[in-house]
Amino acid sequence: MLEHVPAFLGRALKNVRAGHGKLAVARLGAEDTLHKGGFALTSAAFADGEELDPMFTADEEDACAPPLAWTAPPAGTRQLALIVEDPDAPSPEPLVHLIGWGFDGKAGDLFEGDEPPMVGLNSYNQAGWLAPDPPTGHGVHDYVFQLFALDRALDLQPGAGRSALVEAMEGHVLAAAVLTGTYRRAS
Repeated sequence: MLEHVPAFLGRALKNVRAGHGKLAVARLGAEDTLHKGGFALTSAAFADGEELDPMFTADEEDACAPPLAWTAPPAGTRQLALIVEDPDAPSPEPLVHLIGWGFDGKAGDLFEGDEPPMVGLNSYNQAGWLAPDPPTGHGVHDYVFQLFALDRALDLQPGAGRSALVEAMEGHVLAAAVLTGTYRRAS
């Protein structure tokens, strides 16, 4: 949808961005728990800071979420939750591409195109993967995959939104792992 924003408008909005300080990991004050105990998030499709393959973006008709894998979280982890956000979106808050929870509190993976055990609503009020779709001419966007190790299981219904998930996680984050992919449309 944002690919239809004219390039001149994308360039004009180049400095209008939600900001990394509004990501869930920052809102939860979890920056000091990043990669605690070696907890790490990776993808076979891209390395941290690398560009996403267009097959995971709105530039492909059948776009799907990239594969993810994570190491064992710290002792005491009962459940994992995932939030994928774009802090470079020209909006007041980061654009949510995927939220999910209900992962067992151990090392694991999510195959390409698979969904978390429990799925919430993305910024378009849809369940599942919202393919990256930055405006033409807006520059590079970061897509920040944030995995949280929690000391309790969450009691949320499928279809919960970002606010409900972040509120349920407050005070319960043992560690966080972050992986960033990038994407841009040419000017």
